Amino acid sequence: MKLDDDVKPITFLKNRTAELVRHVSTSGRSVVITQNGEAKVVVMDVAQYDRWRRTMALLKITAMAEADVEAGRTLSQDEAFDRATRAIRER
Repeated sequence: MKLDDDVKPITFLKNRTAELVRHVSTSGRSVVITQNGEAKVVVMDVAQYDRWRRTMALLKITAMAEADVEAGRTLSQDEAFDRATRAIRER
């Protein structure tokens, strides 16, 4: 993170919104907006936001899978395929 480019006060957002949007869109970098010296929000490009959302979804699925393994909620490969085949046939 480059503090000069990636952290801006809220007055910068208020006064130079178009410039900030252009910077975020062209650089692909997010910008932290501060208020009273504290980080409050992050402005990011839509493509970057979409990647972040997909990454978070994948991490959530991975965490759920790890919890299932730890709790013993698993199936053999053969049983999983048998259940999937039965479900497809029932539809």
